[in-house]
Amino acid sequence: MIEIESLSRKWKNFALEKLTLRIDSGEYFVILGPTGAGKTLFMELIAGFHSPDSGKIRINGKEVTHLPPEKHELAFVYQDYSLFPHMSVKKNIEFGMRMKKIRSKEKLFEIARDLKIAHLLDRHPLTLSGGEQQRVALARALVTDPKILLLDEPLSALDPRTQESARELLTTIHKNKKLTVMHITHDQTEARIMADRIAIIMDGKLMQVGVPEEIFEKPVDSQVASFVGFENMLNGRVISADRGLLKIEAGEIIIDASGYIEVGSQVSAFLRPENIALSKTSAQSSVRNSLQGRVTEVWMLGALVRVKVDCGVLLNALITRQSAEEMGIVPGIPVFAQFKASSIHVLR
Repeated sequence: MIEIESLSRKWKNFALEKLTLRIDSGEYFVILGPTGAGKTLFMELIAGFHSPDSGKIRINGKEVTHLPPEKHELAFVYQDYSLFPHMSVKKNIEFGMRMKKIRSKEKLFEIARDLKIAHLLDRHPLTLSGGEQQRVALARALVTDPKILLLDEPLSALDPRTQESARELLTTIHKNKKLTVMHITHDQTEARIMADRIAIIMDGKLMQVGVPEEIFEKPVDSQVASFVGFENMLNGRVISADRGLLKIEAGEIIIDASGYIEVGSQVSAFLRPENIALSKTSAQSSVRNSLQGRVTEVWMLGALVRVKVDCGVLLNALITRQSAEEMGIVPGIPVFAQFKASSIHVLR
């Protein structure tokens, strides 16, 4: 268990501000945020590489706020893996053992077999692929039998196919060894797939903590909503509210949304581009919102197409390439932008 209480630290022109967080034993916990948010500094404080200006850090009930790293009883794997290029794989793993005064050779071979790198023990890091280097770095950390594993952007240096196998590896290690894992990333797909819970850090502040569904479907404010993919934001006023169905006047349009907010309230309504369907006709369906508009811009994104539609307000939609081709989507054509009331997230 990791308990963080009002942790603060200034660093040049940046500051972490009064972060309070609890990570339960055995939890796979992801710290998510954009580049420069303070994620790595936060993890380094937990690891004992820096001391906070204020606040407390407790690990498994013991306060370690100002103790040296070796007293924090955890393992840390950096983004670049930090392997020694002049040492063999075996000696890199042995370095971790020496740091903890572990002398069992059988332990080394056991962890190498578990991570499928036993055949690489005589190789040097620069001759290995990114995925192989990651496994060596994990072996060096895991050979010490840590109860807590800290991972700083562990998948960012890997190609997409290797990332998939690395995610499976980390998930297996977490379950089999019953580790508490704290994993830093800016990749939202990675966070969704791997996390039991997620904390979002932005500009040195803890913005929101919750299970993936809460983070990605119910952001607490406009800054978090924008970060997690609610690209469309409509500011307006609730003009009616009836048993969980709101009508919101937003400029020239009126939309239906789900929620319980008083009539007259000023609100912001957020909508993901992938939740907008485009149609050439306003067909009758369960979709409560069908706004007539005109395509203004089109961007080809491989199998997907991003389309900007002017419906009195500008909306970004994300549709399949096949749908775009079938409808003949090009700038200037009329379309209907359709979306469910339940797909809108409303904040006061």
